[in-house]
Formats: sequence, C-alpha cells, structure tokens
Amino acid sequence: MQPSTFSIVAVDLATGELGVAVASKFLAVGAVVPWARAGVGAVATQSYANVSYGPTGLELMAAGYSASETLARLLADDPERELRQVGIVDARGGTATFTGSACHAWAGGRTGPGYAVQGNILTGPEVVDAMAHAFETTEGPLAARLLAALAAGDAAGGDRRGKQSAALLVVKERGGYGGYTDRFIDLRVDDHPEPVAELQRLYGIWRLYFEKPKPEDRLSLEGAVLVELQELMRALGYYQGPVHGQWDEATRRAYATLIGNENFEERIPLDADWIDRAVLEYLRALAHRRETPNAGGVAH
Repeated sequence: MQPSTFSIVAVDLATGELGVAVASKFLAVGAVVPWARAGVGAVATQSYANVSYGPTGLELMAAGYSASETLARLLADDPERELRQVGIVDARGGTATFTGSACHAWAGGRTGPGYAVQGNILTGPEVVDAMAHAFETTEGPLAARLLAALAAGDAAGGDRRGKQSAALLVVKERGGYGGYTDRFIDLRVDDHPEPVAELQRLYGIWRLYFEKPKPEDRLSLEGAVLVELQELMRALGYYQGPVHGQWDEATRRAYATLIGNENFEERIPLDADWIDRAVLEYLRALAHRRETPNAGGVAH
C-alpha cells in the first residue's frame, strides 16, 4: 500500500478494548491495514503494506512478546522493511511504531500512553501531532477517541494525495454480535469523497443499535411512556390493539417484534419492560417520516 495512509492503534486498559482507526487514498483500506485480537494487541500495517504483519504480529503477542519485541521480530524477517510502516500496541499498554527509510515523505510516527500514531505521504508532522493530541485529550470510549484522532489528522492536512477510504476496528472479549466473537466494532468506508466524516456518521448509527443505554436513560413502560409507545407501534404497524396504557400480552408481543425487526436486540432485551430515550426518539422520528414521506431521513 503505497498511497498515503494515517492510522492509530490503541488500548483502553480499563475496559480491555483494543482498536485501530485508519484513513487512506486507497480503496477499502479497512481490508488491509487494521488487525486486532482481544486480550492480545492491535497492529496497523501500511506503506507497501506487508499484510502478514497483522496475523503474525498478533500471534507473537499472543505468545507473550511485547509490542516492541513483536516489531523487532517482524522487521528482522522482512528484507523490504525500509518500505514498511507499522504501529503496534499490546494488551498491557506497550506501544511501538516504525517508519522505514524508503517510505514517501512526509512519513513518521509518535507513541504515547497506550497508543501509536503513524502516517506516510502526509502534509507534514502536524498530522500525527494532531492525532496524538486529540487521542490524549478526548474523553469517552476507545472508539470515540480513535475517531477523534482520525478526524484531527484529517483536519490537520491528512494525506497529500486526497481521500478515499477509512475504517474503525475495535475488539474486546465477547464483544461481537451475540457475544460469540471479539469483533466489537467493525466499520468501513471503502470509497467516499469524505471517508472520515462518513465513518463518524456510521459510528453514530452503530451507537444507536448496539450501545448499551445508561440506567438513567431507561424509561419504564408505564403511564404516558407506555401510551406513547402503543401509539407509535400502531403508527408503525406493530400493534393493532387499543391505546390504553396497559402492559398486556398483546403490547408485550408487539414490542418484542418491534425490537427484533428494527434491529435493537443487542441494545434492548426482547423481554424488556423499558425503553431508552434514544430509541424512543428514533421511533418518534421514524413514525413522523412514515406520516410525512417528504420529511427526509432520520438524523442519528
């Protein structure tokens, strides 16, 4: 992968999450650069990318090698190492970054507590500096901090060749759909005029469907809340009974069907007797859009 690429690999030691965010003037960068395994580490391999650095690096860290030791092993076995650029973080917070002498300018990287940023064919060092600063100063979950870093790099000048794709990969133990894998967040923008902004939009939608609501945002299905839910479910075709504000069997079945059909089963259990504020707002907007087809899409 010769086209300009900038990326960040990082770990959240409090949650155990590991992740990679990357943007590039390259088709489907998410299929090449980001690699991560829960409890092990994360790797970003770029600049004439040696894709074997991903799986091999993860195997080395799984065997107990640190990020810096893993990097040394990868480079030692690669006769074309000076063409490569790579960032690595291990599950213990160790970091390493490498930029080969044959990478196209400007190329370089930075490391900090639990993260490494790197890029090539950039407008200058201000890109990775902005990424590091944004990651260190942004609060919230790892995904939000990774995206903040990516957006900061993009705003600081990004690559010199333009924009095309971006990706976000975050892993954690049993973080995947249904808890069967570690693939917590895997979002890709393969070809877009503003890939970083589009990736941020997709993350907003991911949050709506998969982020667990805070306890204070859960609303019990009783009183005015239940009446409104019945009205909304009628408008959306999920419920045909009376709007009486009673949590009866017909209402429960309709609500479970709505949760499944609207893809909220990872956010709200099918047998839940509550709804959260974000989903309620989504249903309001969806019902309004059904009633007024020219009102535009739902904002996330």
